[in-house]
Amino acid sequence: MAWKIDGILERLGILKDSTTGMAFSGGGAKGFSHIGVLKAFEQFDIRPDVISGVSAGAIAAALYGAGLTPDEMAECFAEASGIGDFTEWAIPKQGFMRLTRFAKLLESWLPVRNLEDMKIPTVICATDLDHGKSVGWSKGELVPRVIASCSIPIIFHPVKINGVNYVDGGVLRNLPAWAIRQYCTTLYGSNCSPMRKEYEHTGSIIDVAYRTFHLMMKSNTPQDLRLCDHVIEVESVTSIKTFDLKSLRKAVTAGYDAASRVLEKLQET
Repeated sequence: MAWKIDGILERLGILKDSTTGMAFSGGGAKGFSHIGVLKAFEQFDIRPDVISGVSAGAIAAALYGAGLTPDEMAECFAEASGIGDFTEWAIPKQGFMRLTRFAKLLESWLPVRNLEDMKIPTVICATDLDHGKSVGWSKGELVPRVIASCSIPIIFHPVKINGVNYVDGGVLRNLPAWAIRQYCTTLYGSNCSPMRKEYEHTGSIIDVAYRTFHLMMKSNTPQDLRLCDHVIEVESVTSIKTFDLKSLRKAVTAGYDAASRVLEKLQET
């Protein structure tokens, strides 16, 4: 199926003979590994012409696309002690928490307000809960769309944009290669959500919700992996829990190492 992202061609202009794209998966705190992936790509002098992201990957795409360096991205989260730094508890009618604090932090970190102003054309992907489909935005206000992309069902409240309710993009497509495949000649996928086989049931309703969500991600990721020319699978982050923000340094290192191995092999060919 051919997908068209409104406005992305306007940002890309006439497509280059060689256009590089990067798609970033969701994965909670595992998504810190995307910072390490970007750090490795910069050291190999590879800079994307277009990027896309879902959930944690949407955060990475937004910060990098807006002009922050990988080190600056890591610094944003360096002082975080836990998920409570970014959320507020809510009456559990549509979800247990809201990402209102995180939205305010994003606004303070980002040097741009709208997707049209990004330094790198960026597609933020989410799930249209009302109509049951994946969506990709390259226009409009940035922060609400990133928050929508991160809103894991049941755990977080859906985000309403222009009268439509949106939730985490990982519900349907956790690696948004689909959003930019037709706009690039070479597409890299950064997947920080390889399935963790071992699972200990804790009895927590939030833990059950996220485990169920992770199983959905496992089933919908392969179709997008096949769309990528090259995939960075960050296997060593499987032990990092969804909201373990203290694993920042470990995840960044894992992403850097995984990307470096892939890029070194590509240089040899």
